[in-house]
Amino acid sequence: MYSWLRKIVSACWQPLSQYVRMNKDDNSNSNNRSIGIFEGEEDDPSIWYKDLEKHFCGEFSFAAVQANRIMEDHSQVETGKNATFIGVYDGHGSHEVAKYISDNLFYHLLKLARQNGTMSEGIIANAFSATEDGFFSIVKQLYPVNQIIASWGSCCLVGVIWERTLYVANLGDSRAVLGSVGQRMIGCLCRSEGVTAKQLTKDHNASVKEVRKELRTLHPDDPQIVFQKFNVWRIKGIIQVSRSIGDAYLKSPDFPLDESYPRFHLPEPLRRPVLRADPSICTRILQPSDKFLIFASDGLWEHLSNQEAAEIVYNNPREGIARRLLRSALHKASGKVNRSYDELKGYDQGKRRSCHDDISVVVVFVDYEMLENKVPVPERSFRAFTDTVALSKVQVSRKE
Repeated sequence: MYSWLRKIVSACWQPLSQYVRMNKDDNSNSNNRSIGIFEGEEDDPSIWYKDLEKHFCGEFSFAAVQANRIMEDHSQVETGKNATFIGVYDGHGSHEVAKYISDNLFYHLLKLARQNGTMSEGIIANAFSATEDGFFSIVKQLYPVNQIIASWGSCCLVGVIWERTLYVANLGDSRAVLGSVGQRMIGCLCRSEGVTAKQLTKDHNASVKEVRKELRTLHPDDPQIVFQKFNVWRIKGIIQVSRSIGDAYLKSPDFPLDESYPRFHLPEPLRRPVLRADPSICTRILQPSDKFLIFASDGLWEHLSNQEAAEIVYNNPREGIARRLLRSALHKASGKVNRSYDELKGYDQGKRRSCHDDISVVVVFVDYEMLENKVPVPERSFRAFTDTVALSKVQVSRKE
């Protein structure tokens, strides 16, 4: 095996304890503690958070909660002098693909952006493709001795703010929502009309009618391309998301899983890929009315609507707002199973999955005036559930 591949495989298969910390209460980092935000409520030991940090055109709040026995979400924020990168990766089958994306996608993006001296939809799409290709190279090497790797996959949501432009790219059913505030004149006074939530991403999920129509159009000769199983629409009766990184057994006939893996076994050989890895990408020139962005895995959106989440952000202080969104979702989740949130907080990881999914949330505030008057901020790299903050090299210089 090539030395570069050994390094990638080694990084991908590090023991979880090396990069995930679950006992947040022992953390003395003041950025992870915000006394009084949730007065009267004890801390939830499964929640990690950064209540308020700075990026080049505003501030951001970052939080995540673990429900599975092993955290399947990975997420990161990279801050630089003229750009901010946000990534939310919701793994399925294993946490390994989400971790691989967290370790590699940003660096592919940065390399391509520096080579071209700019940021663009094409560069972002190529960074996704390079990440998919990189993980597939691992699958090819390990499949003969570890076939289950072909079933591992992850959704992938990325946001890039570069100068005045916002790029959002998505595979799967994580979601990015923009909070905008309109204004109107009343006499000589300018009054806010409240917040409006706008979804910037498409949910690539078989529960969406348009996704099912797309799948049937792409696979007219396959009557079993999508059908309901246990009252849930699934592609080939197996998976809900129609786009991902990984899931090699649904993208290539070279990686079938036989009857010894009944959950992933296809009764007939794969004729063509049934899942895709090309992201849907949205580009937006930021406006003075654009106040904040919410990036979150689907676990949040199972319990909060876009508008509910936007109003929580709009009507509460910035500090701790990502954690507030998590708690709002968890209160709803516990109520749906006739439990109190205090009971839920006592559940061990794994048992909590019966009530809610792993959830990652990043709320990014955009202070429009800072786009003109750039304030120096540290170049830093944040990852959920880690105690260290590393240096980041997110800066991209425009080629003349």
